[in-house]
Amino acid sequence: MTRVAITGIGVVAPGAMGIEPFAALLDSGKNAIGPIDRFDTEGLRAHNAALVRNFVPKEFISPIKLRRMNTLSRFGVAAARLAAIDRGNELPSGAGVAMGTAFGPVQTSVDYMKEYVEKGAALAPPQLFAESVANAPGSHVGIDFGLRGFNVTLTQRESSALAALMYGASQVAKGTVPAAIAGGVEEVSEIVFAVLDRLGTLGHCSRPFDRRREGMVMGEGGAALVLEPESDRAYAFVSGFGISRDRTASISDWGEGVESVVAAMRGAMEDADLSVGDIDAIYASANSTVRADRLEYRAIQLLFADVPPVVATKGYFGEYAAAGALQIIAAALAIRDQKLHASLGFTQGDDEMRFVPTREASSRTLRHVLVNSLSAGGGIVSAVLSA
Repeated sequence: MTRVAITGIGVVAPGAMGIEPFAALLDSGKNAIGPIDRFDTEGLRAHNAALVRNFVPKEFISPIKLRRMNTLSRFGVAAARLAAIDRGNELPSGAGVAMGTAFGPVQTSVDYMKEYVEKGAALAPPQLFAESVANAPGSHVGIDFGLRGFNVTLTQRESSALAALMYGASQVAKGTVPAAIAGGVEEVSEIVFAVLDRLGTLGHCSRPFDRRREGMVMGEGGAALVLEPESDRAYAFVSGFGISRDRTASISDWGEGVESVVAAMRGAMEDADLSVGDIDAIYASANSTVRADRLEYRAIQLLFADVPPVVATKGYFGEYAAAGALQIIAAALAIRDQKLHASLGFTQGDDEMRFVPTREASSRTLRHVLVNSLSAGGGIVSAVLSA
């Protein structure tokens, strides 16, 4: 594909507000995971999450607009505003928006249904209903910036943000729009947390690739990347994508289709006109679940005879944080700074693993970085970011 520049990044993340504080979080080697105080977790197996703290939405959104937005929309608009500021100029009016979200505004739907049941349809707040749809955050971004390009929302569980990046970058590469905002939003809500806990998906702590892993930690936040055809000040360039589906996966879990993951990774490299030997590092999807991490390391080992450095970032901010967009941004920062981040939570891998994720941050020449995202249900997206 034609290379597409990442020219601005906005982050509303657990432990960080803005791109440089987020870079500092990654450099610190400390996670942003802690006990949940937003709702009662008594009776549940998991009690920790990566929550956004100290977020002041009125710093990014006018009061009249703020009243019409739920938490997800506030995350999305604030992240887009930070990305535009980071870019340095207002976006062209013809720009498009592609946002990803794994679950959407579930809490808003719960709030609306409560009002509906208690007060009846005639008195239930219509704004709550308008905010209960998954595309509300992306729509608010388009409205707030006055954009008239495409406006799409993609929901592909853990792969939602990378799928949104794929759509936005492809449209910029084709010349459909002069620029695009791509990213993701997610919130830790009581109902989603409880369902994931009942499914056995959640764990006490995040240990990507570690043999002691027992489940993911849920995260939240918003992130946005500005995409443009070219730039002399880009963080990195999006240079290729691959997508496939693991037919062995169930609707709520990962499968055993190693070849499907290999197909997505190989497709991304071929799209970028690269070979296996050109990849300098992998920013892995690993989220501390038993099946997903095993599926990914088996695929990496099958494709790469000599495995390049592998970085697992979800030990910092959990799974679903900004619908997976924070992992993409970490890879873009690695290219900008020519530095690999440490993988938190790893001590020892499974017996069949023949690589060790990065233990500490290190300077390294990074030309091409592969980014993976494997979602429950079988969706797989891979991308190549290049210097």
